[in-house]
Amino acid sequence: MTTISIRDTDFLIDGQIANQGRKLDDIPLDGLLLNSRMINGAFDDANPATVHRWAYPDTGAWDAERNNREFIAAMPQWKADGLNAFTLGIQGGSPQGYSTEQPWDNAGFTADGHLKDGYRRRVGNILEEADRLGLVVILDIFYHGQDHRLRDEDAIRTAITEVCEWVLQSGWQHVLIEIANEVNYHTHYTHALIKAPRVHELIAHAKSVSHHGRRLLVSTSFLALPPIVTPEVLIESDFVLLHGNGTPNPDRLREMVEEVKSTPGYAPKPIMFNEDDHFDFGEPHNHMKAALAAGASWGYFDPGSITTNPPRPTLGDYTNGYQAVPINWGASTETKRAFFETLRRVR
Repeated sequence: MTTISIRDTDFLIDGQIANQGRKLDDIPLDGLLLNSRMINGAFDDANPATVHRWAYPDTGAWDAERNNREFIAAMPQWKADGLNAFTLGIQGGSPQGYSTEQPWDNAGFTADGHLKDGYRRRVGNILEEADRLGLVVILDIFYHGQDHRLRDEDAIRTAITEVCEWVLQSGWQHVLIEIANEVNYHTHYTHALIKAPRVHELIAHAKSVSHHGRRLLVSTSFLALPPIVTPEVLIESDFVLLHGNGTPNPDRLREMVEEVKSTPGYAPKPIMFNEDDHFDFGEPHNHMKAALAAGASWGYFDPGSITTNPPRPTLGDYTNGYQAVPINWGASTETKRAFFETLRRVR
């Protein structure tokens, strides 16, 4: 059994400080998680008008179970290369990498907030294998463009309760909860309860769910736009989740860490970037190194679309990226290989 816990600013895996005594080049990694956004491992689309977009090139059809199997088959190599954790979403992420409109139906929940059987099975398959391998899972519950499929605030709370109870009662201890992705962008969510001014209520709700005296560690993520965290979320969260997208200068990540620490209500706790679409792994100064040097965990986000400002959506080609569907979960591009080669340099 794999466990994740927190002591002050450090993540602990199986009771030991993560990456204790290890370095990437000259950067200490004690207490940090090297992670990646693998958000669509349980993805499906119940909208018959859009499901054809995700067809595999060799079959001409979308297959959610194949996607799930191939995700699980890739996980041992991620672990062998040095990955500590990954973010997985019940409502996934945009299957076009980036999207303004999201007509597909990857709700994951019924309208009243109950986890659908197919999602329970596919997410559970991944959690089981991650537990076996010693990988930590950052489990994201809500994603913009899909939250409107839940009827109301009661349904949102029901969904959180059901997910937390399921994880706890299954005995999994390697799961961190991310309530929602990028709550501070004003157009992202339909329900006000999931947006930045109120999302701390949901963090508190998730923390209130327990089983045999144990609860899950909970946070929510913010874009690199003000506010990068609210005092209410900072106080309520067990750890801080930030995103590096939209930050062309690596030094901005260090500044964001400093801003978190200077926000009223901050007390020592881990800070993690679990999404950053800047790579430049061959450069001496890059986003990954800037975050790690600032004492924050860092997560690779390869959307499969061209990273522009604003970014452009793209259909998955079963080669590029780890988000645009259909996804090749292996190291199928130079960018992916550069990330895993960087992990293998850790000593």
